Amino acid sequence: MNKIIILAILALILSGCDSTDWTDVGYSDGYAVGYNTTCNIRATLIEGKWDNSDYSEAYYAGYEDGEKDCKISK
Repeated sequence: MNKIIILAILALILSGCDSTDWTDVGYSDGYAVGYNTTCNIRATLIEGKWDNSDYSEAYYAGYEDGEKDCKISK
């Protein structure tokens, strides 16, 4: 019985962990928006997790790279 309680508590604790790589998500979102906006392709849906510094920094880096790649491809 104690093992079941311990496993249930452990499962509850682990379910609260966020394993998302926000740097990767931010860069991908920024790249897509930068490329699509510069090339006038379409609006892009993003996560928009601006309160996460990793996401925000990677977003702006991705945006710049997306802009550059659009300009190169023209």
